[in-house]
Amino acid sequence: MNNPNKILRYQQTIFYFPDYNLVQTPRGSSKLTHSLSTAAPTEDSSSPSTTDLPSISPLLKPSSKEMAEPVSPRDSSSLPDGSTTPSNSTTGPVQEIALTTSLSSLESKDQRLVLDLISQLRKCGLSGDISLPQMVVCGQQSAGKSSLLEALTEVPFPRNDDVCTRYATVIHIRKADTKSLSIKIIPGDNRSDNEKATIVAFEKSIASFGELPGVMEEAMVVMGIKKLQKSGRTFAEDVLSIEIEGPDRPQLTVVDIPGLIATATGTATDEDVALVGAITDRYISEPRTICLAVVAGGSHHATQTILEKIKKVDPKGNRTLGIITKPDRIDGDGSKRTYLELAQNLDIHLKLGWHVIKNREAHEADYTLEQRKESESKWFSASVFKALPPDHVGIDSLRKRLSQLLFEHIRRELPKLRAEVEGKLETFEQALKLMGKCRSTPQQCKTFLTEMSMRYYQTCKAAVDGHYEGGHFHQGIEYTSNDTTISRRTRAVIQSLNIEFETAVRKHGHKYHIDNPDSNDFEYEDEENDEGLEDGEGSGSENEFETPDHVSGFQWPSEPETMNKAAALVWVQNKMKSTRGKELVGNFNPLLIGELFWEQSSRWHEFAAAHVERVAGVCSDFLQNLLTEECPSDIQDRVWDIIEDALKRRRQAADEELSKIKEDLEDHPTNYNHYYTDTITKFRRAEQAKLLTKAVREATSTSSVFDHMETSVNIPEAVANFSKSSHTDMESYASEEALMSLMSLYKVKQKVFIDVITVQVIERHMIRRLEQIFSPIIISEMADEEAMSIAGEPLEAQNERARLEVKVGKLREGRAAFRKLVGGRLR
Repeated sequence: MNNPNKILRYQQTIFYFPDYNLVQTPRGSSKLTHSLSTAAPTEDSSSPSTTDLPSISPLLKPSSKEMAEPVSPRDSSSLPDGSTTPSNSTTGPVQEIALTTSLSSLESKDQRLVLDLISQLRKCGLSGDISLPQMVVCGQQSAGKSSLLEALTEVPFPRNDDVCTRYATVIHIRKADTKSLSIKIIPGDNRSDNEKATIVAFEKSIASFGELPGVMEEAMVVMGIKKLQKSGRTFAEDVLSIEIEGPDRPQLTVVDIPGLIATATGTATDEDVALVGAITDRYISEPRTICLAVVAGGSHHATQTILEKIKKVDPKGNRTLGIITKPDRIDGDGSKRTYLELAQNLDIHLKLGWHVIKNREAHEADYTLEQRKESESKWFSASVFKALPPDHVGIDSLRKRLSQLLFEHIRRELPKLRAEVEGKLETFEQALKLMGKCRSTPQQCKTFLTEMSMRYYQTCKAAVDGHYEGGHFHQGIEYTSNDTTISRRTRAVIQSLNIEFETAVRKHGHKYHIDNPDSNDFEYEDEENDEGLEDGEGSGSENEFETPDHVSGFQWPSEPETMNKAAALVWVQNKMKSTRGKELVGNFNPLLIGELFWEQSSRWHEFAAAHVERVAGVCSDFLQNLLTEECPSDIQDRVWDIIEDALKRRRQAADEELSKIKEDLEDHPTNYNHYYTDTITKFRRAEQAKLLTKAVREATSTSSVFDHMETSVNIPEAVANFSKSSHTDMESYASEEALMSLMSLYKVKQKVFIDVITVQVIERHMIRRLEQIFSPIIISEMADEEAMSIAGEPLEAQNERARLEVKVGKLREGRAAFRKLVGGRLR
């Protein structure tokens, strides 16, 4: 015992004792004392043999296996001043990072699998993105939360409200190959970037719990929390993270949050009350958090607002376990009976029930954990709470209860947790994929743009050609007859719009609609069975099931003006007078047909321009939506400028073509289509048939012969009547001939116009080679400077890429943990 510097290993952690002496206590037990020394152990220092060790309590007694392990001194740089023991540590044996067998009851062999999985997910860093199962100790200020936490985790927290209850503390106990105890701070979301950098830089590694109070005070300084109400904030949204690792430790995460403050006082402002409430709400509202709602026995439970908060986020108590602390401070039989009913789940019903533990009393501050449990058991045996089931009182039974509760809670959440990991991974991978590869050099930019433009080109070409095999065409809203413009299938949309254009021009493109109640000769819609016309010559459409004026929510120009045949003949006669030349009476100037046709077809250009505008919108929407899917958001505007310029050029070419067609229409009409003469012949035959029918009817007589009626036709009379029906007014005859010529010419020209617009304007200038607007050829012709200006990645995008890569990496690790630990082994 005369070696001044000995190193002892107790169970899991190396401890350095500068000097120690064995002193006999009055009871006869051994007590280890030491004095501070600046001497540090050397690397060749050997562990003392078992016979050199003093007699110590079972909690601190090392195993023979640990005694045989090699010993290394702790790095003295873990504290700011380089000392091995904080200046505020008390004399006495340094508390080790020890684990008793009672703590291991928090996990069994069956539970280790799921607890390991949650620990792996937490180590992957997923707790910031996904709500992971955890336990949160919550309650009023001074309700005994820290004492409960110490009893559960066997971590001796400082019993000082100025230290423990000013911020949230997360204790991670993890299984690892090496033993360690590290403390760091996780900054709150309300911190500035500079504050976050300072806070994140704080990280300590200690070798004994005796150093914990000093480190926690350092953490308060870093967080800017005032002590003794001098200056700074009283509470912080930052989180103190304590990570304890070792090969024989269970997997457990417990959170201690600041106690709720009932009202503002001299030491706590209204802002502090609100901040503590917000911290509590944030933690207990997590759907996978088990709330350990602490209710102190020193005051009526109805005045403790934690129960009201819990009820809001967990109204059925599915994930809340009520814990009654300080039962020895309940005065009066009535109060004891009230708390007994509460513990029996008769007053405030929680699905997980209630539990009662006894905190240390003032004179028990130096009790070991075993002594604490012994004192607690003795008190319960003589209290009113002995009426409760044994597994509802005491810290040991609470551990076992929490062990099973946590296991079942995690198993119940695993399917949803796995689905959430897979869903978020898919989302972040898609976002990262959309950003493409890194683009910091001209070559990287060109490579990126070439790959993107190739995908863009292939999808666009498939849409224009009507080949809908790709996945792009099986997403979103499908084609419907009432809303064609939102479809991804561009060729189908254009075909539908062309059909609607044909229907609109055929039904409503003329200026005057000539209505003759006695004949269909001058109606503009072809009959289904036109005599003398070949199959396919009619302009009827199979898709005339709705009025084209309202197809796809698009409004065509107004309907034509309706006039009867007599009014139409007056209109023609007026035109004849204004175009009269040297022709003989009864004839009309050949230029008359041109005059009539120009006026009758004057609305065609308006319909064609509306159709071009509509198709241009479809092309623009399709290309823009496709760009959104294929191109990162940070360069979409720059790439769209290229596409938009090309679209403007194509639109300009279409408008120029349309202007040329309009000029052709304004010239004197020419025709070499036999359909024109066929139509005139049809009109004349129909007129003659009508006159002949009238003449025969007038020459027909009916007489009664014996018992039946006889009908006879006086043919000479019929011929005479037919001859008399011929026009004697040469002006009227010429007008009828001109009107028939107009209608025949109009039908022919109408068909030609529709074909020319759909082929020479829409197809030639707007649809054909649409995929070449943004193709690899365009990229290959770009200068390096232009490629960099378009695809160069700004700093914000680089940061976003790094963030997404970190997220994806964490989620992939999480998925791998599920596949390794869940696949085939969880039932």
